[in-house]
Amino acid sequence: MEAFTTIRSMLAGNKIVVPAYQRAYSWETALSKADRGHHVNTFICDLEDFAKSNAEAYYFGHFLFRAKSKTDFEIVDGQQRLTTIVIFLSALFARLRSIRSLTEEEQECYEDMVKRNSTYRFSTVDYDNSFFKDYVINQSRTDKIGVETVSLCRIIEAFDYLQNYLANKDADYCVKMLEIISNASCSTHSVERESDAVQMFIFQNNRGKKPSNLEIIKAQFMYNVHLFGKEETEELLQDIKEKFEKIYTAISYIEGNINEDNVLLYTLRVYFNSLHEWNAVDKINTLLSGDDPVGFIKSFTNLLSLDFEYLKRFFNEDERKYFEVHSLTTLGGLAIVMPFILKAYQFGLSTDSISTLCRSFESITLRDRLIGTRADITSRLNDVFKGFTKENPSIQPIIDRINWMQTTSDWWWAYWNNEQLKYAIQGGINHKTAKYILWRYENYLAAQGKAGYSPIRFDSIADPELEHISPQTPTDGTPVETGYSEYDEEFMNQYVNCLGNYLLLSKSHNCSVGNRPFAEKRASYNHLAQQREIQDMTPDGIWDKEKIAFRKEKLINFILTNF
Repeated sequence: MEAFTTIRSMLAGNKIVVPAYQRAYSWETALSKADRGHHVNTFICDLEDFAKSNAEAYYFGHFLFRAKSKTDFEIVDGQQRLTTIVIFLSALFARLRSIRSLTEEEQECYEDMVKRNSTYRFSTVDYDNSFFKDYVINQSRTDKIGVETVSLCRIIEAFDYLQNYLANKDADYCVKMLEIISNASCSTHSVERESDAVQMFIFQNNRGKKPSNLEIIKAQFMYNVHLFGKEETEELLQDIKEKFEKIYTAISYIEGNINEDNVLLYTLRVYFNSLHEWNAVDKINTLLSGDDPVGFIKSFTNLLSLDFEYLKRFFNEDERKYFEVHSLTTLGGLAIVMPFILKAYQFGLSTDSISTLCRSFESITLRDRLIGTRADITSRLNDVFKGFTKENPSIQPIIDRINWMQTTSDWWWAYWNNEQLKYAIQGGINHKTAKYILWRYENYLAAQGKAGYSPIRFDSIADPELEHISPQTPTDGTPVETGYSEYDEEFMNQYVNCLGNYLLLSKSHNCSVGNRPFAEKRASYNHLAQQREIQDMTPDGIWDKEKIAFRKEKLINFILTNF
């Protein structure tokens, strides 16, 4: 490859692949006008801005490759940009073909940059590539059956968005965009030695999505193996590649639930058996400068790979099977619990034990969020985390500590006790947290007197939203005439935005009732148990301060009893 070239020349006659140990596609697409600044949307906006300018050539940045042969290359840096270019070209050629036949020059351009006969100019990671070819390049399928990875979802979203975006563009527009991309300049560097490619990646600043800490650490691991691996170098490099292939595959299943750099940090906490590890990159760099960097790389990479596999199971198989796991992940705020969960999987604990652990941490996590104290919960749990070992894998000391923290009056520990919790939930509550509480309350109500009741999953409620039964702004006419209390200062400050006035509704239901009179709202409250509870509480058709206070007390008792 030439050092300074065009996108067309870079692709023509070559086969470029994303190696399995690299990350999959991670650029995001804004699917509505309300979302802004996403990578794919910015990509097309930049091209259109350039088309309006007088500049000579668009610049797509620098690409780094490892040469496998004269025409076969692994892309080391720039794959997000290159993937998006190929997705856009596929959508662009499809639109042009729908308007008219391609000219001879346009057909040659397609063969140079996208596909010539059975040769694909670009291939993404192995586990996404078959669908990528069928859906994006060949456009031989339109269904999304079998799509499991987040990276593949992003590819589909990008292609669908660009295809829809181009649907009303004319041939002149398409030809102009094709000309810009074909002639766009770029710089490339190709190396044969993997150590050179890795070292360049470490020091190169990515123009698109910044490398994650995990990507940087992977590159540093590979570089240090090149430096210090001696006779083990090739074997160790192959092991790192295989481990990171598993890691990136797992990321494609879990990244909507947890950030990969957080997993890196949690693994560090497990590795050093301390919740007080905070900066993964600095800590790992220090260890790589120590006496045995290769030994550390071996052991840490193995644990890291296992942890990603554990989390793939936790957020997929176990989250679907076990309500306690689903409930904790729905609540979110997993920073404290995840090192414990990773240890539990590592020690081979049963799913019953893991579910119990989730249930206990769900309680303390909710309390911490509702109370909002600045007290450091990590310091209160670090000793039981340290004591949770393969030699002593009992979760009981952890459960006992959390239970004690919820009842003790000892000043250094009492920030999360029942008294603090009851005080914290008297006023307004964050709407996301309130929806979570009402979902759990819904299961509590629905299970009353029903043996073998199967809990309702949060994601089974269509677009759940938080309804203010007494509207935040009163309806036309006096509030009393429409079934509510007077909107005096006390009512506005203490009743409108409190737990007793909140109700869980689907988005469509919430939109339909708005701030209608209470009688109309009440008549529609027949979908969930908590909605029917409101009907039972209001045979007189009035929703006033006394009713709100009564329901608030019920919900407070539910929280204190169940969390």
